Amino acid sequence: MTELQIVNGVKNGDRKAMREMYDLLAGTAMATAVRYLGKCDDCRDVLQDCFLKAFTRIEDFSYRGAGSLRAWMTRIVANESINRLKQQSHITFLDTDDVELPDDEPPDIVHVPPEEITRMIASLPTGYRIVFNQFVFEHKSHKEIAQSLGIKENSSASQLLRAKRLLAKMIQQYQQNHDD
Repeated sequence: MTELQIVNGVKNGDRKAMREMYDLLAGTAMATAVRYLGKCDDCRDVLQDCFLKAFTRIEDFSYRGAGSLRAWMTRIVANESINRLKQQSHITFLDTDDVELPDDEPPDIVHVPPEEITRMIASLPTGYRIVFNQFVFEHKSHKEIAQSLGIKENSSASQLLRAKRLLAKMIQQYQQNHDD
């Protein structure tokens, strides 16, 4: 089935189309939830809530070409994950600047498996992780991020910088441990 066929099927209540949508998007949705939440226990709950939300709100979705359904679902998962963190009061924005990059060059990630990068992102402190995900994967501006999280724009920018520094350090450590 194409994305458009899946969308139309779900809009008509077709359970096969719902299954196709789940099979098509579950991996991406889970990866998004892990990047935001960092813990798989919460991810499964969020994933279930998001698919229920997507199935019940499919009428609000307007197909805009290949990939638009995936983008819509990713936004649902990101928003639901942030809401879950807010409800649990697990969003902490760190002001420490104890993470230093050894040099100005970003590390080469060619030989780092994608699942390892995802694990590293998931292990970032919550505030770093949310801002990093919103900026890098959701393509939101610091103004948009600040508004959605109730922080200042410069706080968003500093959280992103610190997240990048910490990720660079993790990548370098991974490479040192796997260069043998």
